[in-house]
Amino acid sequence: MSARKVNGIIKGLALAAAFVLPAFATSSAGPAPAFQLSGRGGKTIDLTQFKGQVVMINFWASWCGPCRKEFPALDQIYAKYKPMGFTLVAINVESEKSDAEKFLAATPASFPILFDPDNKVSGSYGVSAMPTTVLVDRQGRVRWLHRAYKPGDEAKYIEQIRAALREPA
Repeated sequence: MSARKVNGIIKGLALAAAFVLPAFATSSAGPAPAFQLSGRGGKTIDLTQFKGQVVMINFWASWCGPCRKEFPALDQIYAKYKPMGFTLVAINVESEKSDAEKFLAATPASFPILFDPDNKVSGSYGVSAMPTTVLVDRQGRVRWLHRAYKPGDEAKYIEQIRAALREPA
């Protein structure tokens, strides 16, 4: 096989990986970056207020089609697991809050919505795809990072939430 052909195969594999790998979940064990953000209604939410709980952080944008599909599933997960020591915060990454409000009028959610117009928090979490969902355990460690969303991913979220809830605080 010629060097040119091998080079072409390597480039093709790298390109394929760039599209496929971001959709996979990865595990991690580092501390979740701290943040304080303004939410709907002007209330400030600090990640530390959820100490001892399992926290799902969902980064989203109004222009994101998969985000629109994911929100109803997230709302169901939040309602079911909230009484068990779980919370979910959704962080909008757009500079214009009005875009998020239009999205939420069409796709309501009962979980807290926060705004990161400068993308400082999304940057600290390494967000590179929409949506990105992070699961933080009771000790404040990032346990799972999901990039992108496809229908059915919520089953993996539930599996990881249940596992994290079974762990001691």
